[in-house]
Amino acid sequence: MPPRSTPTVRQQRLGAELRRMREAAGVSTHEAAALLGVDRTRIPNMESGRFGISADRVRTLAVNYGCADRDLTTALVNMAQERSTHWWESYRGKLPPSFLDIAELEHHATAMRVFVMVHMPGLLQTAEYARAVFEKSLVFLPAREVEIRATYRMRRQEVLTLREHPPRYLAIVHEAALRMQFGGRKVARDQLTHLLEMSERSGITILALPFAAGGFAGAGQPMLYANGTVAGLDTVQLDSFHGSVFVDAETQLRSYRRLLDTMEDACLSPTESRDLILSIRKEL
Repeated sequence: MPPRSTPTVRQQRLGAELRRMREAAGVSTHEAAALLGVDRTRIPNMESGRFGISADRVRTLAVNYGCADRDLTTALVNMAQERSTHWWESYRGKLPPSFLDIAELEHHATAMRVFVMVHMPGLLQTAEYARAVFEKSLVFLPAREVEIRATYRMRRQEVLTLREHPPRYLAIVHEAALRMQFGGRKVARDQLTHLLEMSERSGITILALPFAAGGFAGAGQPMLYANGTVAGLDTVQLDSFHGSVFVDAETQLRSYRRLLDTMEDACLSPTESRDLILSIRKEL
């Protein structure tokens, strides 16, 4: 099988976890290759996600690396066994790879926490609002590209609306985002109505961070904290001008959990948040 030219973030994560496991065990790439009966150069390629690895080989490495975390080993084995082609693959070549990586991250998450300060969380946007956001992109997008991105964002929302057991979802939305009128007053009003409707769904919590909070920790950067099937596979996705950044080092994850906890403590209650959204909608 030829190497992957652009492994997904999830494929890279599987390889990274195997590398961490190997390094923690003090095993060299030469020794790891001997365990699998492969050329030494194959190990770095597996650990970068450029080459796939079978579930049996994941088990072999985990045993020989002395991994005592059975749940983590099982999760990595399951990742290695994934062969299904998901809906987002039909957009490969049409959208930047990071767009697809976000959908894959959301698909496999058991729970999500997001923070936004300027616009609504992607999974809670209306189609009209999404189009308005993409039309304000730093780089000019032709109408066709805007439509592809907006349609793709609507498909991503199925993880919350169509799944039998959707992941728990908590959105921390700054009051600035609630008041920002992407697309004009009607689009903004319809977006707030949609936000209220989504907040009534089981498993979805929307918390408003009001101006009256007087400030909050962090730089206001949009973020998504996605819980994996085991704690060791949590991931943070950050938006930047250069595309998405994915973070998975435990020290960094711990910092983002603490940051989100601090923000959550500064938020209004779910009921108070709904009242604020209703009052802003009445002004439009």
